[in-house]
Amino acid sequence: MPVAQSSLRERSIRYIKGVGPHRLSQLAQLGVETVEDACYYAPRRYEDRTHLLAIGDARPGELVTVRGRVRAKTLRRIRRGQTIFEAAVEDASGVLHAVWFNQPYLAQQLLVGQELLLYGQIEARPRRQIVHPELERVEPDETDVIHVGRIVPVYPLAAGLSQRWFRQVIWIVLEQHAEGVEELLPEALRASRGLPPAAQAIRDLHFPASWEAQSLAQRRLAFEELFLFQLALAQRRSRTQTQRKPQRYQPDGPLTQALRRRLPFTLTPSQERVLEELSADMLQASPMHRLLQGDVGCGKTVVMMSLIAMAVQSGYQVALMAPTELLAEQHARVMRSYLEPLGVSLVLLSQGVPAAERRRLTAEIAAGRAAVVLGTHALLQTSVTFPRLALAIIDEQHKFGVVQRAHLARKAERPDVLVVTATPIPRTLALSLYGDLDISTITELPAGRRPITTRWLRESQRSELYAMIREQLARGRQGYVVYPLVQERAAKDVKAATQMAKQLQAEVFPEFRIGLLHGQMKPKTKEQTMLAFARGELHLLVSTVIVEVGLDVPNAAVMVIEHPERFGLAQLHQMRGRIGRGEHPASCLVVSDAAEEGVRQRLRAFVETTDGFQLAEKDLQQRGPGELLGRRQHGWLRFRIANLARDHALLEEARDDATELISRDPELRDPALAALRSRLALIRQQAS
Repeated sequence: MPVAQSSLRERSIRYIKGVGPHRLSQLAQLGVETVEDACYYAPRRYEDRTHLLAIGDARPGELVTVRGRVRAKTLRRIRRGQTIFEAAVEDASGVLHAVWFNQPYLAQQLLVGQELLLYGQIEARPRRQIVHPELERVEPDETDVIHVGRIVPVYPLAAGLSQRWFRQVIWIVLEQHAEGVEELLPEALRASRGLPPAAQAIRDLHFPASWEAQSLAQRRLAFEELFLFQLALAQRRSRTQTQRKPQRYQPDGPLTQALRRRLPFTLTPSQERVLEELSADMLQASPMHRLLQGDVGCGKTVVMMSLIAMAVQSGYQVALMAPTELLAEQHARVMRSYLEPLGVSLVLLSQGVPAAERRRLTAEIAAGRAAVVLGTHALLQTSVTFPRLALAIIDEQHKFGVVQRAHLARKAERPDVLVVTATPIPRTLALSLYGDLDISTITELPAGRRPITTRWLRESQRSELYAMIREQLARGRQGYVVYPLVQERAAKDVKAATQMAKQLQAEVFPEFRIGLLHGQMKPKTKEQTMLAFARGELHLLVSTVIVEVGLDVPNAAVMVIEHPERFGLAQLHQMRGRIGRGEHPASCLVVSDAAEEGVRQRLRAFVETTDGFQLAEKDLQQRGPGELLGRRQHGWLRFRIANLARDHALLEEARDDATELISRDPELRDPALAALRSRLALIRQQAS
């Protein structure tokens, strides 16, 4: 009798034949701890071993599957502890010598006259042979074979595990438990999408009878994962829309009007459109949950300030949380310059604030005297309370864990929530990370923003590089030099910011003033360095990736990125966005002798493309969501079968189906959806 799916999640893999204590720890490294884990542990590729070739037709260099009988066998000891076992295998067309090193036990297991299936590469010397082939004994009347004579799965494995052993374990798991896999997709949905039942899909994922069966199994299981995730997001979105918030805003008033008058520029049509969308959301009876995205330098800050003014003139508080002190301080400088002259009280709360000052500020916030509160994750501390918080803004959300958005929102009763990012997000990631949010996109840069010239230089061109920097500095411009590390450690080839700042000052640019900025500096030192650079007292700023967000110096016109292979495309584009913010032409120069083709493709894309959304899509395709999002975000999107870089069309289908189902049955009360209801509860529990 098949074991129920709930039991499969709880049933340890150690109950499977062949899995002892040592193997159990090795499987745990793969994340395979239960029977369900094994069922959904996808092969990384497959080998087609279905075509049986006559031994006489096998040619050197070919990967072949042959079938024959053992004619003779020998076991030779070549030196202490080392052996060679050979079996002469024949069919009607010829003889092939199968060779195994240091596997003497095969001499006992393989018998003369026994029929075998072998898979491997043919070698021509010293005679026609096949070394360390996969083998399968063909028993009388046996029809099921695992390792040869079929499409064979190849798995990502930990050291010490063999494909053959692991394949055997999966085979046993499926024989005993495949029928116990719970069917989560409603029958009508499976029929409309042409998807097989779950049990069949699990079998065909591992041991498909055809390539068509493998493709359909992968599609069905990927769809199921995406559908479940989209269902959770659609349900959360539906519940949000039924809520009623207490705050009511004055959309146009003295503060919003005064802010408009203070702006030294006119908003772009795209900014006006997005501001209208956000304002309309805030005027709704249900809380706003929206993502604001736009390329580097498109003017998201002024949109945020307009919403802040709208909330403050209506008598409410606003919290803005940024991932780094550098970005929080940048927001504070800009917003103070615009809002404090209009009578808006604004405080900055971060880890760098001394304890006594932090206590004073939290008291100001708790008393409602601080209208706008900016800070890092320090805002999430329980000691920070808001009596009138109405609008919560999370900037560069992808730098936080997903759950922290909800933590800030819990500081108030159903506040309006705006998530902001300057890192363009591929549509598939946006629908997954922020599928419960409405999305607004600023699609154009402000007038006067000059295009940035990007060049890829080799190490041999370093003298040319320094000449280009010197030319810019001599013209009165400023620049950045970015390194991936703060101090030299194991990677000796990586120039570190601290050492190189000293070298550049002493040996390369002694006539200019060079500053150093990195995340390990004391907050006060960082602030002093940033202010000195912003005032033009420093000509060149040597930094780590900390400058990715938070620095806005219009006079900066040149950026050098050392070891760009250490960064992703989105990160490179973010750093490039620190320059070209003024009236002067700007140049971004990456220096790398990288030989790996994947890195070269990434750098070529960076040089050729300035559109952040195009680069984000390329980044997803080249690196996948895991590396792109980082550990915290990817933990939320750790799909076992689905691949967001590949399954974008499937994601759209899953989202449509999830939205339609939730619109009909928001709480999934239909008894036929009990399995879905249970699994969604598990997903929410894992995400919290």
